[in-house]
Amino acid sequence: MNLYEKKRRWKFLLLAFAVLIAATSLWYTKYLVKNISINERTRAEVWAMTIKNIAEMPDINDEFITYISAVRDSLTLPAMIVSSTGSIIMHRGLDNTKTPNEFETDKKYDPKYFRNQLKEMKNQHPDPIVINLARNSGKWLVYYKDTPLLTQLRIFPYIQLTVIAVFLLLAYLVFSSARRSEQNQVWVGMAKETAHQLGTPISSMMAWIELIKSKFEADHDPLILEMENDIKRLEMVADRFSKIGSKPILQSNIVYRVIKDYADYFRVRTSDKIELKVTGDKSVEALMNVPLFDWVLENLLKNAVNAIEGPGLIELKVTENLVKEQVFIDICDTGKGIPKPRHETIFQPGYTTRKRGWGLGLSLSKRIIENYHKGQIFVKESESGKGTVIRIIIKSSLTYVPTTT
Repeated sequence: MNLYEKKRRWKFLLLAFAVLIAATSLWYTKYLVKNISINERTRAEVWAMTIKNIAEMPDINDEFITYISAVRDSLTLPAMIVSSTGSIIMHRGLDNTKTPNEFETDKKYDPKYFRNQLKEMKNQHPDPIVINLARNSGKWLVYYKDTPLLTQLRIFPYIQLTVIAVFLLLAYLVFSSARRSEQNQVWVGMAKETAHQLGTPISSMMAWIELIKSKFEADHDPLILEMENDIKRLEMVADRFSKIGSKPILQSNIVYRVIKDYADYFRVRTSDKIELKVTGDKSVEALMNVPLFDWVLENLLKNAVNAIEGPGLIELKVTENLVKEQVFIDICDTGKGIPKPRHETIFQPGYTTRKRGWGLGLSLSKRIIENYHKGQIFVKESESGKGTVIRIIIKSSLTYVPTTT
């Protein structure tokens, strides 16, 4: 298991743990809400029974009436008693500015307010408390609303989880930004130090080549010419590393020619069993930094070669989208392909399928294309056993003016 897969597994485990905590919190809150709701319904039933007793037993002694009234008045949740015909008989805990006192039946009240309150009670508790009256004189329906405490308890866990999620997201973004900044500083420092360390041996090798050419009169020797090409490549590599961390200079170049030059260099340094060809538009231009773009091609072609087991084909196609002023560069190979779930993963730092790989090539390529060339790089298509197409999109340096008809 490589480093990236380990990190991804840890992320899934932490996410699962967070979901478990959230689910437990919601379950426990639901448990509390259920118990409190049962308690409130019991209190509403007791209140309704006290009203019934007062109405049906007017001859009971004063002490018992005082006791029942105290029980009745202990109810704090809003409630209504409605007759079977729908008329409101009694109410409790409503806005006293819009309702009459329980014993002031002649006082004006707000009918709309009552209707709205009754509708809200029915929505919260559609199954009312039914009280059958004595002597077959009908029945009462008791409706009630949840107390503010129960209402707040219902929504509190969602508010709490939302606040925690926002806090964790902000903390993650801050720490990720700080970590990326630190990684960038380390990356830039290592790159510049590498360029500095390569400078001295490259200069020395160039001097030795010139000495060999003059001493043995080997100016046109093919081996010496290839050695010079390799030294020039080393110079370019050092130049690439020196550019990390600084804004690269983009110049207009013919895309086909840049790709063809690098393909010619790469072709003689890979297996003869692999055919490498460049096709497409030979005139389209784009703003590019050639040393950095060659670095991208190098990483993509090396990965394509490693994906091909035996004879195969690597084709680089250059096309232009005139409408969007974009240049498409497709790197097609006949290798073993990339599983669909890993189409995004392959560009992550540390991801590699090779035992000795660092998993930085494609990540670096993505950085060069997206950050420096303001373009895109992605897996356009891939099928197991049939190959892969990776597409690069960069802006064309020519302005397209549509013709009018």
